[in-house]
Amino acid sequence: MPASTFRIAESPVINSRMIDPEFAEALEKYGLEVDPGIAEALQTYAQVMWRHNEQINLTRHTTWDLFVGRDLRDCLQIASLIEADEEVLDLGSGNGIPGIPLAIMRDDVDIALAESVGKRAKVLDEIIAELGLPIAVYAARGEDILDDFRFSTIVSRAAGSIHKVAKWLQPHWASIGRVLLIKGPKWVSERGEARHQGTIKGLDLRVVARYPLGKPDDESEQDAGEGVVLQLSPELEA
Repeated sequence: MPASTFRIAESPVINSRMIDPEFAEALEKYGLEVDPGIAEALQTYAQVMWRHNEQINLTRHTTWDLFVGRDLRDCLQIASLIEADEEVLDLGSGNGIPGIPLAIMRDDVDIALAESVGKRAKVLDEIIAELGLPIAVYAARGEDILDDFRFSTIVSRAAGSIHKVAKWLQPHWASIGRVLLIKGPKWVSERGEARHQGTIKGLDLRVVARYPLGKPDDESEQDAGEGVVLQLSPELEA
């Protein structure tokens, strides 16, 4: 399946009786086209996550507007950058984003989650079991996992700054093809810190996706800035 196929809806999501009208409204509001079957699976994931959120803090994004505008929009950017048959690790998965939505949208990709907080890892296992998804959950730090496993791509949204992530991964580049980091407008200052600390020396850092943040119908948030996906990989030798 080409990386962008999932983004084109075969029929309008808003016409599906299985989709919560508020979810469909949020998808339309943010201009996100998702196949109805995938939208139903994403809806179920959000509902299951929110139910578990009542027992353990997983997310503050407990409305369809926040789920679509903050979470799903980021996941769509990552999903379009992954190739078929990749082995992907979601580093510091937290509530399962972007890893679980990525597994829903891209069933041609092998997804694993790394969550070092044991209670959250247990809840992620329960969510995945309820959804019936073939996702491995490691209750360990990503660096420890990389001692034993290799991944073509590592994805991360909130595991740490560019400097921190690069420092964590310094000894493990033999086990990593590339890293995709979801970042907001502060990524430029983070890049400056990483350069100053020397943690991205010998690495290629580039922007591979850009997208607007903020709500499209709220002028006060029009200047909320730009989201980016950064790709970090070893520099190729000349």
